[in-house]
Amino acid sequence: MMKIAVIGSGSWGTALAKVLSENKHDTVLWGRKQTIIDEINQTHTNEKYLPNVSLPKKIKATTSLSEAVSKAAMIILVVPTNAMRQMAQELNPLLEDQAQAPVIVHASKGLEMNTQLRISEVLTEVLNKDNYQDIVVLSGPSHAEEVARQDVTTLTAASENLEVAQVVQQAFMNRYFRVYTNTDVIGVELGGALKNIIAVGAGIISGLGYGDNAKAALITRGLAEISRLGTARGADPLTFIGLSGVGDLIVTCTSPHSRNFQAGTLIAKGYSRAEVSEKMFMVVEGILTVKVAYELAKEYGIDMPITEMLYLALYTDKKISVEDAIESLMLREGKQEESLDK
Repeated sequence: MMKIAVIGSGSWGTALAKVLSENKHDTVLWGRKQTIIDEINQTHTNEKYLPNVSLPKKIKATTSLSEAVSKAAMIILVVPTNAMRQMAQELNPLLEDQAQAPVIVHASKGLEMNTQLRISEVLTEVLNKDNYQDIVVLSGPSHAEEVARQDVTTLTAASENLEVAQVVQQAFMNRYFRVYTNTDVIGVELGGALKNIIAVGAGIISGLGYGDNAKAALITRGLAEISRLGTARGADPLTFIGLSGVGDLIVTCTSPHSRNFQAGTLIAKGYSRAEVSEKMFMVVEGILTVKVAYELAKEYGIDMPITEMLYLALYTDKKISVEDAIESLMLREGKQEESLDK
């Protein structure tokens, strides 16, 4: 058993802290909002992010980042993608004096705006390599609400260092939470980030009243887009038929638990990108990732029509409606379904 710090007291961070505490680890949960931290410590709940869930009394919550990470053997980062750089900058000096360098795990899914970097690339760029053992990505099909009530869940721990990935695997494994290992960090991160785009599209389709045929088409062709961009960035194409690829894509595109799916349903009702962000109190990574993925597709010369239509609907002055975007997708030139380049 070890001390593990979970950085981020939202729904996913709280759910992961619950798993680790139930596995008998000394678990500290960090958050910025004192009211939420007080609630976790005093009533052992986090009603804003995980309603109707009782948390283990042994979870200690704090707003002190130094207290959270002090002597921690593992640090789990669960903050929004575009807050990750700042968090790494805050962590760097706190890790200088650690007796043992911790394993750094991130469980967020997205690409950094402006730089287009994956999260592990951001962490590698900011953190002093002498201050940590290695970086591991924890990703896969998982709703925080279901993990919190101990529904069966399987994820992937990915690192170029397989032994470190196995340490993370063993820390989380129990009767309802199973973790596989993988060395394709690029594929696991891109699968987790890009599926959020398709989930926004799935919410739009659902919000417009389309049925299962349309949803199946979107998921399948969405997977093709993810695979094209992923392999162009150096990922193993087989990763995208695994948990962090098609597994995560299915769960995010078919469940009302998904905030990206929820955002899509709001867009279908006519809400703008800004209005959706204002209406939902959690970051919608898929809306942010649309812009990054569109830019990457142009840079690499990759055809990503679903991503492009969402970009036009959300980020340009062309004012293309989601209905027109769907019609445009359907009336494209006929193609042969075969390799990833189609």
